[in-house]
Amino acid sequence: LLNGKIGAASGRIAAGGNGQLKYPSDVILDKARDSLFICDWGSKRIVRWFLRNANNGETIISGVTCMGLTMDEQGFLYVSDVEKQEVRRWQVGETQGIVVAGGNGIGNRLDQLNDPRKVFVDRDHSVYVSEMVNDRVMKWVKGAREGIVVAGGRGRGSSLSQLNFPEGIIVDQLGTLYVAERGNNRIVRWPKGATEGQILVGES
Repeated sequence: LLNGKIGAASGRIAAGGNGQLKYPSDVILDKARDSLFICDWGSKRIVRWFLRNANNGETIISGVTCMGLTMDEQGFLYVSDVEKQEVRRWQVGETQGIVVAGGNGIGNRLDQLNDPRKVFVDRDHSVYVSEMVNDRVMKWVKGAREGIVVAGGRGRGSSLSQLNFPEGIIVDQLGTLYVAERGNNRIVRWPKGATEGQILVGES
């Protein structure tokens, strides 16, 4: 992983670089703890890398095929696992974590996930997760046994009611969802409760 200032001619290695990471898929910066948390997908683990020591990483979670990672304001980590078809909430130091989305096998039911990718957590601790194969974004309210489709879920396609390989997601304070679609090469905004998205980038 590299970091660098905007406009700089080159960056510097912030983590890895000597075969220490294998196909890293996501990273978050934790300023409070002066560290990076990295999805080391190829090694099936989450690594903590202290910014003041770029030579060494510490495995904090093992056995997760992680594609997405985020952290809430309390310091809990949320990890999407594409092998177990679930999202778990972890406290650093835990060995099991708690399933907060999916965990009922692969599928397209409201209590299932299929290829979960990126994860977002709002202030109410609702978990949003993009599903690559189901072409939808689901919202799992804290403690819920099923999710709610908040974008897509109407088959793969390019209409405003569909998604095509959704990946990156962000939700603002009004509940508006922003989705990066790999398959449609666009960024789409879905207002809260909308049945169609609005193209922001990639119209043509």
